Amino acid sequence: MSKRILIVEDTEDNRRILRDLLANAGFEICEAHDGRAAVAAAEEFKPDLILMDIQLPLLDGYEAIRHIKANSAVQAPPIIAVTSYALSGDEEKAWKAGCDGYIAKPFSPRQILAKIRELLE
Repeated sequence: MSKRILIVEDTEDNRRILRDLLANAGFEICEAHDGRAAVAAAEEFKPDLILMDIQLPLLDGYEAIRHIKANSAVQAPPIIAVTSYALSGDEEKAWKAGCDGYIAKPFSPRQILAKIRELLE
């Protein structure tokens, strides 16, 4: 049975790149385009891992992470923050929100697959 990954990204091109990469690597994919949809998808899809963009409409990634981690209906999977806003202090904010990993955009396919496999072991 393949592992399930929820991709939370508001930019369609970025979602497509991640979807294609992960589907070709054998993962089952679900997508959300904003923070509220991410919280709902985490409960419904029950992913094994979440890739969470931080700059999202409606509910930012940090807040979505906090909601997912606090939801007793969801056994919180590992969450990797994926952000283009790799400013000083952002990685620390991601850890404080409950992230299990942090990747700055742009990233290489090898880099993101290695981090995913590390957290799914």
